[in-house]
Amino acid sequence: HSKIWSWLGQVRRDKKVCISSRSRGFTSKRRVVGCVAMAPEMSDVELAKSSKVLMVGAGGIGCELLKTLVLSGFEDIEMIDLDTIDVSNLNRQFLFRKRHVGMSKAKVARETVLKFRPDARIVAHHGNVKDSSFDVDFVRTFDVVLNGLDNLEARKHVNRLCLAAEVPLIESGTTGYLGQVTAHVRGQTACFECNPKPVPKSHPICTLRDTPDKPIHCVVYAADLLFPRLFSNDPNAKSDLDEEDAVELSAFTRQPGESPESFAVRVYDYVFRAKIERLLAKEEMWADEKRKKPTPLPAFTDLVPEGPTAAAHGFTDVNGDVNGDNTTTLTACKALGLRDAHAAWTDVDAARVFVSSFARIVARDESNGNHRTDKFDKDDALAVEFVAATAALRSANYGIERKSLFDAKGMAGNIVHAVATTNAIVGGLIIIEALKVLRQRKAGGDAGGVATPVPCGPCPYRYTFVKQHKSNSRLLEPMEPDPPNKSCVVCGAARVELVCDVESMTLGRLIDEVLKKKLGMNAPEVNAPETILYEQDDGLDDDEIEQYAKNCKSTLANLPAGGVRHNTALRVSDFTQKFEFDLIVTHRPGEEWDEEEDPDGYVLRGDSVSADNTAGGDDTAGDANGNGAVAEDVDDCLIADDEDEIKAATATAGTKRKRDENDDDGGDAKEIRIE
Repeated sequence: HSKIWSWLGQVRRDKKVCISSRSRGFTSKRRVVGCVAMAPEMSDVELAKSSKVLMVGAGGIGCELLKTLVLSGFEDIEMIDLDTIDVSNLNRQFLFRKRHVGMSKAKVARETVLKFRPDARIVAHHGNVKDSSFDVDFVRTFDVVLNGLDNLEARKHVNRLCLAAEVPLIESGTTGYLGQVTAHVRGQTACFECNPKPVPKSHPICTLRDTPDKPIHCVVYAADLLFPRLFSNDPNAKSDLDEEDAVELSAFTRQPGESPESFAVRVYDYVFRAKIERLLAKEEMWADEKRKKPTPLPAFTDLVPEGPTAAAHGFTDVNGDVNGDNTTTLTACKALGLRDAHAAWTDVDAARVFVSSFARIVARDESNGNHRTDKFDKDDALAVEFVAATAALRSANYGIERKSLFDAKGMAGNIVHAVATTNAIVGGLIIIEALKVLRQRKAGGDAGGVATPVPCGPCPYRYTFVKQHKSNSRLLEPMEPDPPNKSCVVCGAARVELVCDVESMTLGRLIDEVLKKKLGMNAPEVNAPETILYEQDDGLDDDEIEQYAKNCKSTLANLPAGGVRHNTALRVSDFTQKFEFDLIVTHRPGEEWDEEEDPDGYVLRGDSVSADNTAGGDDTAGDANGNGAVAEDVDDCLIADDEDEIKAATATAGTKRKRDENDDDGGDAKEIRIE
């Protein structure tokens, strides 16, 4: 690690840097691995100074990257980040301090870096990279884009912007001690979406609702089913929890004049007691001896002796004083004196947190008017407490190992905790790859067609993995990049097939779940052979907006112009991403679907559907559904791949990706040489 920083320091002094395949000496006869050759006419520092860079993301990787950029000579930098600083960021994102909590990450990072590099020109944008202001024309003004994002949807969007603008993209990712850096240059390497990426695994609704047997089932039930059912902005929204008995009892509907505490207790008594008793009455469900019967919890008033009001408001503070009415000022755990986030709660404590967090969310929503909680957010302390308490009580029902508040937050938010050293290494690797891209870009002519001659030959791009193979003791594993995939939906000529029941799939669900969530589109528009089914509402007349809203509520079969039937070809486009493709709809009747095998109720297929398929073979994508998880880092640094995906990438490569010659496991270790 110290050698890397020593090397970066030498780069700033215009020295020649080579990574030799030998540990002793260097001559022109020996092959040089990953040489960053510096012609006298333009050193790396001069190349950096003459380049304009866009950074997307100022979190775990972003902090390391911005620091390394300015110390490597880059002076013209713009960065985009939507997030604000949280206390949990401070142990790794070293550009931030406690006084910065709640402030913009991008703006604080800029201010901090300017203190030790005041001559740098850094522009910070506190906003979403998917905003219309950051369009293709905006991206085209940069020489290279460096990604440090924390979600797959935004990364797809940036990939498509870079393809349309013909600007190289350097992707990166870390998860724990693993990391990677990849270069994506249109026409020369695969784009980010040429190869499939894993998505969060779907769980059958019936398992989550009636027969959970794993901690993740309890957490997903709490975050994805119960939470939106109770706190959704739309009181008429349908839910998989609205079974006949729940509707009859109005179990999830607050009654006029009912206090938040009383409503919370009523939900508790239904979910953890009455519902369980009804399930036990279905004897056929428990005929399988391997399926363990659940146990109803005691009524809330029997379990919590002080009653719902005291539980909701808390007891005493650390000084022994009564907290009083603090439902709008404290979190549930603070009010109840539960300070240890790593401790597993008892049934009593979980019930108290359930009612207290529930009442506090309701009170907050009432005070905020139309700005309701709506969806689970891992950065919302009350939401996390509610989910953790619900999961703990469900675990008690079904005899499942219960998780702590800390663990439940990680599971609900798909959090994989970052390692600062991995982020630092990846930040340095991004700079190395960016310099290669910039040198070739300058030598071959920039976007405006003006060539800047550079005598030295361009270095080949590399995909570099950090600690990919545990067996060979290598810290870094460089591999040849994948070529462009002709069957890629985004940069190739592939078509996507959607298999669904056209009698039940609505256009709105197709847009939200398939196009936006699965395929990462930002502002999709849908055209049928005979008519336009959906357009973005910018500049539309009121009657057009009304018609498209009506279309979204309609099933595919009942849409205008004869509807969408078996083998209908839809033309889907996204102007903001300069992205379009054909979507072939294949009808499969609802009775043929198996909820266990296809919990989504539809399947995406095609030559290369990056959201759902796993890799198979050297240059093609297979049909199997991927079940890996794209995790979010607690520090908002990019999680490109989890361990399963990195292994899959290695298996996919076969003989196509290989190490450089003489770079075998038994040889001398690589040495960073500075001359």
